[in-house]
Amino acid sequence: MSKAETPKLTSYSPYSGIKETCLIEGESGIFYPGVRIENISYPLTISAIRAAVCSCLGVGDQPASFFQPEPFSELQAYWIDEFGLKPIKKLPDEVRFFNPVIPVLSNIPKKLKELCRSAVTTHSDFPVSALLEVEGGFIAGVNVEVSSWSLGLCAERVAVARAIAHGIRTFRTVHVHAPKSEFCSPCGSCRQVLNEFMPDEVVKLYHKDQSISSHFAQHLLPYGIISDDLKNR
Repeated sequence: MSKAETPKLTSYSPYSGIKETCLIEGESGIFYPGVRIENISYPLTISAIRAAVCSCLGVGDQPASFFQPEPFSELQAYWIDEFGLKPIKKLPDEVRFFNPVIPVLSNIPKKLKELCRSAVTTHSDFPVSALLEVEGGFIAGVNVEVSSWSLGLCAERVAVARAIAHGIRTFRTVHVHAPKSEFCSPCGSCRQVLNEFMPDEVVKLYHKDQSISSHFAQHLLPYGIISDDLKNR
């Protein structure tokens, strides 16, 4: 893909107005885009470099270098040190971008189980997978852990981050599987993020006993924060 065909990266930053993007080049030579993704609960904001690194790790690739114009991500130095990232001053004429969209899936439970093998669970040994339905197919995510536990991302947020980085904002059902959990359920942080982007859509949870339960995202976070006053004017 030529630079002229590079996807237009648009941050989701309704609260600060900060437009932040990043490209991570994996050892494979593939580039993984990331953008700033804010949340009404400010501490849950995902920086562009964090989103890009976790997207790269979530397919078994290893982050090698990065391209990020100003403004730089918070904690950028952490990610550089964590993976020994080398700066890219100028993008090559031909760039291969990671395409997160899976056009067709005939067996969602089977795919969720397969995805768990790509989870990066250095600390927990607790894999989780997610499939986010969007127009044109599905976007996958797995949980990714790094040396600082709080900077990893859950499967649901990796899928959301990939979608937004590729300009996709309309989400349908999200499917979540945690094979080692008696009852699969998104964590509080993921509930907050899902409520921000798809409150009226369904979250399908695939449990250890092979049963499936369906819930509206907003019902997983009763009395969640809602206020237009927090948005950037």
